[in-house]
Amino acid sequence: MGKTPVRMKAVVYALSPFQQKVMPGLWKDLPGKIHHKVSENWLSATLLVSPLVGVYAYVQHYQEKEKMEHRY
Repeated sequence: MGKTPVRMKAVVYALSPFQQKVMPGLWKDLPGKIHHKVSENWLSATLLVSPLVGVYAYVQHYQEKEKMEHRY
């Protein structure tokens, strides 16, 4: 059994200079998009951020209390 050569076609991909503006659409009006998402989902955003703020405030209060106890 002999091996027969197989012809391969080379495929070259290139970007056209007219089609390179894909990413700017993602960054266009980013603050407006974020505001729209938060205003649509304000309850979910509140429930996400509130525990984080609460834990941070508790830790800061606890650390301040510890500092005051060690001073005296």
